[in-house]
Amino acid sequence: MLELEDFQKGSARICEWIARYYRDLESFPVKSQVRPGEVYGMIPAAAPAGPEPLEAILSDLDRVILPGITHWQHPNFHAYFTANASVESVFAEMITAAVGAQCMIWDTSPAAAELEQRMLEWFREAMDLPAGFEGVIQDTASSATLVAIITAREVKTGFRSNYEGVPSNLRVYCSQQTHSSIEKGVGISGIGKKNLVKVAVDGRQRMIPAEFEKHVQEDLRNGLIPCCAIATVGTTGTLAVDPVREIGEICEKYGIWLHVDAAYAGSALLLPEYRWMGEGIGKADSFVFNPHKWLFTNFDCSAYFVRDAGALIRTFGILPEYLRTSTRGLVNDYRDWGIQLGRRFRALKLWFVMRSYGISGLQEKLRKHIRLNELFAERLRNEAWFEIIGQPFLNFTCFRYHPRDTDVDVTLNELNASLLEKVNRTGKIFLSHTKIGEMFVLRFVIGQTYVEQKHMDFAFEAIREAAGRIDAERLFTNDQRSFTKHGDA
Repeated sequence: MLELEDFQKGSARICEWIARYYRDLESFPVKSQVRPGEVYGMIPAAAPAGPEPLEAILSDLDRVILPGITHWQHPNFHAYFTANASVESVFAEMITAAVGAQCMIWDTSPAAAELEQRMLEWFREAMDLPAGFEGVIQDTASSATLVAIITAREVKTGFRSNYEGVPSNLRVYCSQQTHSSIEKGVGISGIGKKNLVKVAVDGRQRMIPAEFEKHVQEDLRNGLIPCCAIATVGTTGTLAVDPVREIGEICEKYGIWLHVDAAYAGSALLLPEYRWMGEGIGKADSFVFNPHKWLFTNFDCSAYFVRDAGALIRTFGILPEYLRTSTRGLVNDYRDWGIQLGRRFRALKLWFVMRSYGISGLQEKLRKHIRLNELFAERLRNEAWFEIIGQPFLNFTCFRYHPRDTDVDVTLNELNASLLEKVNRTGKIFLSHTKIGEMFVLRFVIGQTYVEQKHMDFAFEAIREAAGRIDAERLFTNDQRSFTKHGDA
């Protein structure tokens, strides 16, 4: 059992472990190779009866825990969307843990509240967001979107549903490609999943505004109440960008709360050449993006902006006697800006990252990842086995293995599922997939904090090698079938 005076010695060991982890990171399989239940079986069934030394705990960290970790900071991690850390954000997180502040209101740590306010203002200016937006840090975009849906619900019901219950005729709209958190949020909010309308998308997987308006008009004719719409800037499956301005105009016309979910791609609004993605955000009531995805700030940290902070506070504010303070109304008490009462000091890691990189450094990193993705797409185009699906965008490409001798979708889906399994089983790189219609496609994201071109090259060769093995297996199988057929004859 460590005493406070043991901290310096113990922290040196922890820092050594972290430094060794980052130094050796590329030697680990990207995706954990353990079997279900393997880690659980290595952990004793009962807690230790007495104290154990730090050395024993660190030894088991290496022996038991590390093999069961999928390494999200690995430069060969290309699955899902990245959840990036950086040296700076790790330093800040260590200080946050040491301080251990519970930042629910201004009085419980004034610096935390005021730094949070200023960090969101920095982002607002750097990303050219509307001047009237006010920001707050949520844990994830899923929580932020739930907050948006609940606030929209309260605005639409005159702030009565928190007290009286939720009417059964509220409607929420999103595209068929919108993140699953929307459906979950609609259920949790009490609006009900049956009242979520999924609007058709075009050939680029973007919501079709005319189809959205048709649904709204039909719902109004049927006595239903359009409440909230979610436009996505960078869908999870294909990084599609919904036409925010057109959707916003429809929302203005019918009095619908517009929430813009830019959880991943929103970071690119730091780049002037990608500001077109945010065209029309001024018509939005709320907007979210995650610095913990592509801005090198470790999980979790989600930046949520609202046009009317008063509506947000009226929705979530509650004031028991033990939380009354003399500063109320003079400062931002962020526990009134979301679901949680208890709040971590997340603004500190944003401060460390933004000061260490500067806007120019963040822009340089983003542009580097975009260039690497362009190189990856170029290599795919030059390889006969592969087909790019859609247009590579930002640091993201969808593609599939497509041998020239087959165009049967079911067969291609099976081949690509096999390719994904083979690639990930090697532990060399980690990919994920999506479906576009009935087409099984592979997703490639290149956004790790410290990724270099050599890692992109390595990933391409690993994919190409796995495709080559599948092609050889196919040829062998076809030869066997041909031999059997002729032998029978």
